[in-house]
Amino acid sequence: MKKYLSILFLLLSFTTFAQDKRLAKIDSLLTYLFDNDKFMGSLCIRQGDEVVFNEQYGYLDATKGIKANRGTKYKIGSITKTFTATMIMQLVDEKKILLTTKLNKYFPKIDNADKITIEHLLYQRTGIKDYANADPTLFDVSGKPNIKELVLKKIENYTSLFEPDSKHEYSNSNYFILGLILEKVTKKTYAENLKSRITGKLYLKNTYYTSEKTNISNRESYSYMFSGENWVKNDEWDNDIAFASGGIISNPEDLTKFNRELFKGTLVTPASLELMKTLKDTYGMALIRFPFGERKFYGHNGKIEGFESTMGYYDKDDMTISLIVNGENYSQNDIMIGILSIYYKLPYPFPNFNKLDAELIKKYVGDYTSKDIPLEIKVFEKDGNLLAQATGQPSFQLTYSTDTVFVFAQAGIEIDFGNNSFVLKQGGAKFNYTKK
Repeated sequence: MKKYLSILFLLLSFTTFAQDKRLAKIDSLLTYLFDNDKFMGSLCIRQGDEVVFNEQYGYLDATKGIKANRGTKYKIGSITKTFTATMIMQLVDEKKILLTTKLNKYFPKIDNADKITIEHLLYQRTGIKDYANADPTLFDVSGKPNIKELVLKKIENYTSLFEPDSKHEYSNSNYFILGLILEKVTKKTYAENLKSRITGKLYLKNTYYTSEKTNISNRESYSYMFSGENWVKNDEWDNDIAFASGGIISNPEDLTKFNRELFKGTLVTPASLELMKTLKDTYGMALIRFPFGERKFYGHNGKIEGFESTMGYYDKDDMTISLIVNGENYSQNDIMIGILSIYYKLPYPFPNFNKLDAELIKKYVGDYTSKDIPLEIKVFEKDGNLLAQATGQPSFQLTYSTDTVFVFAQAGIEIDFGNNSFVLKQGGAKFNYTKK
């Protein structure tokens, strides 16, 4: 039954902006969101090696009114991990490190270091506590010299949460440690490795690592939240706190090139790429698989300060996308759903930011059954919105299109209400429902 209402997420397929009305509509959507104070950021779509969409919305410095452009750079958070994993696998390809090497070779003070391998770190299967999300004292190191050494000491004092390789648990500590190992093995800084191993090879002029604070004269962006009246700048991290787990600066155009070249074999051997793609409990070596319908995209996402980032690659279409948000007042996932729905010509009305009429909601609330399929649907109100829930599935919010038509774009669902009834449309099929 789930085939009727499968709730799927993320990613894409595109051609050229000038020739494709869908791309123009995507631009209209992002402009509409910016105009309604819901979004600031940048989107890039790459078809093969050709950039077919590359637009920026809003400001890199809202206080000074400095608009973002194609040279604007953003913090990418945990997408940094994919760069880190790539460089570690380059060391494996160069036989400078083994996946089976134990952590105690480099950092013997870490709990279970004699059991944890490089491979466990890459797959997030170590049991090391997440310093970034599970240590309330983390920011005690802010503003101090030798931040990386101080963070390492914190990690060395943690007690292991579980036996290595017994399960997957996401921890920024794993990739912080991998960055330190990269520096130890190569006797070069993380920034130097990034330049020589990836950005220099691919000519990524807007991607780098720095320990310095945001520099707007270098077109580096701040991140913002909306106060209800204006965009308010978020506090910055010391970048050495995020380090190899989340500290890289980049932009969507560079991210789409990096992700595509990784999967084209430019950066690691085919054997190493296959290991990176291999999922263990849904997580590869800093790669996640995002489904959109039948398509499966590989990439990663990230969040730091008020920045949210996503990148994904679909090999069958040789297609790559990256979205970075630096003004957060609307779900990034919902923005991606809008982008993909427009491209695939699924029903997608632009979101209505006005509250629905209470009488309209009351008219449609109820339990509905169908003779066409054995799946009941409950329609109900929550916080002034209309939601629906099919038997045995999570609830989902219905987006207003007209007074009788609502959609759920993620699953390509359109619901056309009548008198104590509705028609559910999905994938060319129609199912008639009546209220109990």
